Amino acid sequence: MKKYDNRKKLEFFSDFPLPNLDSEDDLLTTRCKFNFHYMDFNQKAGQKFSDWKQTKLAGLLDKLRIYGEQPLSYWEQQRAGSKDGKVLTIYGKFPAKSKTKFKNPKKTVPHQARWGRFRLGAGARLVGFVIPDDYHGKIHPNTKMRFDYNTFYAVFLDMKHEFWK
Repeated sequence: MKKYDNRKKLEFFSDFPLPNLDSEDDLLTTRCKFNFHYMDFNQKAGQKFSDWKQTKLAGLLDKLRIYGEQPLSYWEQQRAGSKDGKVLTIYGKFPAKSKTKFKNPKKTVPHQARWGRFRLGAGARLVGFVIPDDYHGKIHPNTKMRFDYNTFYAVFLDMKHEFWK
């Protein structure tokens, strides 16, 4: 008998249901995802991760964990802040120069990007984009992988709420 062969242990654990991607209760496909490939740290208005204090970074990760529990559409409906603010706002186009201190990173972000932001608390925002709804499920001609409209592509850290004034 091997060191790890323990029948009682196996019998005990066999009574526990295993998580299953095919289960009716599994919600993995509904959970939003965050992608940081498009991060632009070359903007005066934005910050680098290293510019944020450890507590602010920990807060960002805590928020992303919570936000990842629901689809992006859920966060677009959740109220936050004063007035009629939402946790996630999708603006569509990049803001006009008069409304932002950021510059559109046209050379790195797809022109179809639908710009938006997540509120992180106080004036802090995570700015990025989603793909248009009509791309959802579409197969990329080169990679043969499907687009997913439930992914938020982060581009800027905005500590002072300067993306959309």
